[in-house]
Amino acid sequence: MYKHVALLVRQDGMSHEEFVEYWQENHTPIAREIEGVERYQTVLPTDPENAEFDGLAELYFDSLDDLHAALGSPGSRDYDPTKEVAAEAREDVNNFLDVEERPRFIGEEIVQKDEVDGDTDGLYKHSAFLVRQEGMSHEEFVEYWQENHTPIAREIEGVVRYATVLPTDPEHAEFDGVAELYFEDLDALYDALGSEGSRDYDPDRGKAKEAREDVDNFLAVEERPRFIGRETVQKYEPDGTTSDEDS
Repeated sequence: MYKHVALLVRQDGMSHEEFVEYWQENHTPIAREIEGVERYQTVLPTDPENAEFDGLAELYFDSLDDLHAALGSPGSRDYDPTKEVAAEAREDVNNFLDVEERPRFIGEEIVQKDEVDGDTDGLYKHSAFLVRQEGMSHEEFVEYWQENHTPIAREIEGVVRYATVLPTDPEHAEFDGVAELYFEDLDALYDALGSEGSRDYDPDRGKAKEAREDVDNFLAVEERPRFIGRETVQKYEPDGTTSDEDS
């Protein structure tokens, strides 16, 4: 499926708590009804004080055309949707988001490992927004990431689901890709991938250590935003049936 990930930054003068309240109570009921949305999930930081963003909003579509019609194309921070609910959602973001400070990413998700059958509600997730090393082309980056690093990352201790997201328009994308690793236990996530605010970390065992050493072969680690949070599935329509999961 095609996926739009928005890395959310609150407006000046708004506290993180005020931001979350508006986002979850006012905006989410609109966003889940955007035309074409098959799945919608929000991710709240586990440590807001040290998090790089106030949250993540992730919307899935079966068609890339539907995604572009609702949420704009890569490279377009601002857009003017014509569909009814999409237009309402676009107007509402001005009430709580700093749009110009909000990175976004459009890509196609590849599920590399899934021990939870897609049920990510309540899981802890580490999202790494990947930037390639200087001197490496996007194509070289993707080849190394998918063929060399992914087989290591999917075996990191505690990982129950692992997905990679490749940009649909690399030339205009803000990142070279997104790596998403899910854990049932927050301590296991921290042991493997570090805590919020720690761009560098030193795992001492197994595949986590091997994966950390390998990122130096293809990533610009200091240029790579990361986010640790707990995911809530707000809407999911598998095979045309609807199952809303709110918490």
